[in-house]
Amino acid sequence: MPRALWKGAISFGLIYIPVDLFSAASAQQIDLDMLDKRDFAPIGYKRVNKKTGKEVSWEHIVKGYAFEDNQYVVLTEEDLKRANPEATQTIDIQAFIDASEILPIYFEQPYYLTPAKGGDKVYTLLRETLKQSGKIAIAQVVIRVKQHLAALIPIDNMIVLNLLRYAEDLHAMDEYKVPTAKSAKTAVSAKEVQMALSLVEGMTEQWNPKLYRDDYRQDLMKLIEKRIKSKQTTVLDESEVPEAAPASNIVDIMSLLKQSIASKTKASQAREKPANNKPAKNNAVKPDAVKSKPVKSKVGTSAKRSQSASKAA
Repeated sequence: MPRALWKGAISFGLIYIPVDLFSAASAQQIDLDMLDKRDFAPIGYKRVNKKTGKEVSWEHIVKGYAFEDNQYVVLTEEDLKRANPEATQTIDIQAFIDASEILPIYFEQPYYLTPAKGGDKVYTLLRETLKQSGKIAIAQVVIRVKQHLAALIPIDNMIVLNLLRYAEDLHAMDEYKVPTAKSAKTAVSAKEVQMALSLVEGMTEQWNPKLYRDDYRQDLMKLIEKRIKSKQTTVLDESEVPEAAPASNIVDIMSLLKQSIASKTKASQAREKPANNKPAKNNAVKPDAVKSKPVKSKVGTSAKRSQSASKAA
């Protein structure tokens, strides 16, 4: 069982549900160290006392608020909790809303909520109430000295707490130049839209997150393993990477759509009628294969689909 990041309770009305908070996701990335180009020695980070120039260990580090130059109010972890015990120990539900009302741009980071000792029944009550009502709960919670807006969402037997961005954290969309539907220069015809809808229909399938992987991470690891195998462990390759050809301003949209639909149709027919009358291979992803290649919760685009689109274009 992983270690809880936060312990407290969900509070709404007179209901009080003791819970533990766990991280629901972790970025699967390759750790790259910073090196000195001249001798490949690692570049380190030090916590240095600016007055003495000496390194400071974590046990001697505290947090402070600078109210004037070189004048601080020192705050301990207990001080941070004592400032507002209720805010730092409760997930305070403010309202219940339809999930469809929240745009994806507001979602930031998921966490798992599990019932703490004595909280099983009320946890189940909240989860089943959310499920049957079709609502999600909007709450506020303080985590690591910052108050967050959050959504409580029932998924299977779990209540997921997803941190939300405040409206003030998002840049106003009207600050950016984008074409409108009424723009004369970028107007699309009804026929073009219909053709695009046909392509979308042909590519529509059930959402299965296990089909999407971080292909770039795998390819980068292959390159690293190749360098290790050939003993090129400290060789700098500064050859220029070929740039992608600039996109043409003149685009025959109908031609591209027709090619895309044709390629998708051929691929579909090939899957339905495998060569030599052999039974079609099962393309489902095996659970064991998925475990070693975690996926992001956000919708990605598979490499195969990218390749198909490139060929069609």
